[in-house]
Amino acid sequence: MQKIIVTGGLGFIGSNLIKILLKKNFYVINLDKVTYASNFYNIKNFNKNKKYKFIKCDLNNGKKLLEIFKKYKPKGVFNLAAETHVDRSIDGPKVFIENNINGTFSLLEAFKKYSKQNKSLKLIHVSTDEVYGDVLSGRSSEGHSYKPSSPYAASKASSDHLVFSYVRTYGLNALVTNCSNNYGPRQHPEKLIPKLIYNILNNKNLPIYGKGKNSREWIYVDDHCEALVKVLKNGKKGEFYNIGSNKNLNNKDVVKVLLSVAKANFKFGKNVKIKFVKDRPGHDLRYALNSSKIIKKLGWRPKTSFKKGIYKTFFWYMKNQKYYKNISKSNITKRIGIKS
Repeated sequence: MQKIIVTGGLGFIGSNLIKILLKKNFYVINLDKVTYASNFYNIKNFNKNKKYKFIKCDLNNGKKLLEIFKKYKPKGVFNLAAETHVDRSIDGPKVFIENNINGTFSLLEAFKKYSKQNKSLKLIHVSTDEVYGDVLSGRSSEGHSYKPSSPYAASKASSDHLVFSYVRTYGLNALVTNCSNNYGPRQHPEKLIPKLIYNILNNKNLPIYGKGKNSREWIYVDDHCEALVKVLKNGKKGEFYNIGSNKNLNNKDVVKVLLSVAKANFKFGKNVKIKFVKDRPGHDLRYALNSSKIIKKLGWRPKTSFKKGIYKTFFWYMKNQKYYKNISKSNITKRIGIKS
C-alpha cells in the first residue's frame, strides 16, 4: 500500500483530498500545524481509519519533517499547507511569509535530504491562479508571467519559484499545480461561498465586494482533488499544471445561483439579500486559467457543473452545522482586509 503525505490536511482542500486518497486505497499521513483554519470536524469520517494517521507538525520544523519521511517512507507528498485568505494577508503579511515561503523552503530541504535515499518520491506543490494576477482577457497558460497583486499571492508565487529552483538546481522530483477558485464542503466560512451559505442559514445579509463584478473561475473541490491524483500518478518532474473548470462567474452571478438553490430547498429570512461593501485594496478583477495542458497530457477533465456543485455544497453545510462550532464566530463574521 502506497503511503502519501498531505500537508494542511485539516483544511479545506487537504481534507477533501485525503477523503479521495483513502477511497483509492492509499495510506495517508496528515501533517497539520493546527491553526484557526484547521478543523478536526473535517476529518471526523476517517479519523479512525486504519489507513489514516494525523501528526501535528509545523512545516518550519525541518528536523521533524525529515524524521517523518524516514519513518513512513512515503511515495508522494502533497503540499497544501498554507495561509490562503487574501484579506488576512492585507492585515498581516508576515505570517504568509513565514508559512508559505519559509515553510515551503523547510519542506524542500527535508525533501532534498530524504530524496537522496528515495529518488522516486514525488512532491506536488499546490498553488493558485492568483500568482498570475489580473487576467482581463483570455486565459493564462502555464507560461504566463507571474504578477501577483496581494501579499498572499506574492507568497505563493515565491513558493512556486522556490520549488522550481530546487528541481533545476538539485534535481528534486517535484512539480507545481495552479488551481482556480475551489468551493465545496469543509471550506472555512471566511471565503465567499461558505460565508454566503452561513449567512443564508442565519438570516444575515450577503456581503459582496465593490459592485460584484469581480470574476473568478470556479471548480468543485472533488474535481480538483481528482486532478491532483492524476498529477501524482503521471505528472512530470519540473512541470507546471493549471487546474480549472474553464467557467467564469462574477460574484453577483455566484449569489444568484446560490440563492436559486437555497430558495428551492430552504426557507430563509427577510434579511437574506445582497449588500455591497467596500472593496478590498488591490482587488484583481478577473482570474482565468487555460487548463488544456492537463486535459491533453494527463486526460483529466472537470465533471461537476457549478449549479450541481453549489447544490452539494449548500446541503453539506445545512446538514453539518456542527462544523461551525469549532470556529470562532469572529472568524466568520468579522470584516478584515480593508487596510490601505
